[in-house]
Amino acid sequence: MSKTIAVIRGDGIGPEIMDATLRVLEALRLDFRYDFIEAGLAAQTRCGELLPEATLEAIATHRVALKGPLTTPVGEGFSSINVELRKRFDLYANVRPAISFPNTRSRFPENVDLITVRENTEGAYIGEGQNVSDDGATATLTQKVTRRGSERIVRYAFDLARRNGRRLVTIVHKANILTSTSGLFLKVAREVAARYPEIACNELIVDNCCMQLVMRPEQFDVIVTTNLFGDIISDLCAGLVGGLGLAPGANIGTDVAIFEAVHGSAPDIAGRGIANPCALLLGAAQMLDHVGRTGEAARLRVAIRATLFARDRVTPDLGGDGTTESFADALIERLQA
Repeated sequence: MSKTIAVIRGDGIGPEIMDATLRVLEALRLDFRYDFIEAGLAAQTRCGELLPEATLEAIATHRVALKGPLTTPVGEGFSSINVELRKRFDLYANVRPAISFPNTRSRFPENVDLITVRENTEGAYIGEGQNVSDDGATATLTQKVTRRGSERIVRYAFDLARRNGRRLVTIVHKANILTSTSGLFLKVAREVAARYPEIACNELIVDNCCMQLVMRPEQFDVIVTTNLFGDIISDLCAGLVGGLGLAPGANIGTDVAIFEAVHGSAPDIAGRGIANPCALLLGAAQMLDHVGRTGEAARLRVAIRATLFARDRVTPDLGGDGTTESFADALIERLQA
């Protein structure tokens, strides 16, 4: 049965890397259809809105979206289009793999294979109750963590570990200082962990976790944490394996899932044909896993790894002299071999 995917090509380099990604997906002979919708600057230019209602309706209808990077202009009503999408569809799980690839500008070209699972809908990151005093001397915000939010994200992390044969979940917190919010998260996480006796579990304070990641990232398997800590840790992990150009992300809710490259729209190189499509391709692989096409997802990841190993027509940020399209061509040749 054919599956329809909502596609947001994005801003800046977004259309270039999306077109390359869709060409590669075509080589997998998937029975997908694509509904092209708009958000960000392209939508603002065409529709006068950064996030049109028609776009939201299409995502709700198709339940799966593949999204290029978007630009949110300052002062346009949203702090972030991405945050607005998470709120609208209750995309509570942000899932960020970090995997070593060959021939990248990384201190860890092998042995890193971890996933950060970040709570995506509450905590300090969403900016509730932000206020600056009239004299400009004091700023405050409200940080809210709930039992429901904590339980479902930790359960998601353990279920992910169970599905993928992973052996360890690390709960990252700051309960020694933030005794109420982070304390509640840790308390609930321990309760959930007890339901998965076959999966090892440990706990790390967030600052120690960051130090351990930099020193010995190979010790980690699945990390689960709250929103703001997860935002920081997931980018740290991307840095371990070569940067955001190799960093995909999934935002998953009960009804809707959105898959993306987590890097920005890079307007400085837009239109030059040299943008690295790897992050979006790896996001597409996450999407394939999500819709049950795990075999095709595995083939895509193997082709990416082989292309990087051979440095075959890769983009300049990966040490090559290729283009976005030549990188896609190299992948397609491997998938069709």
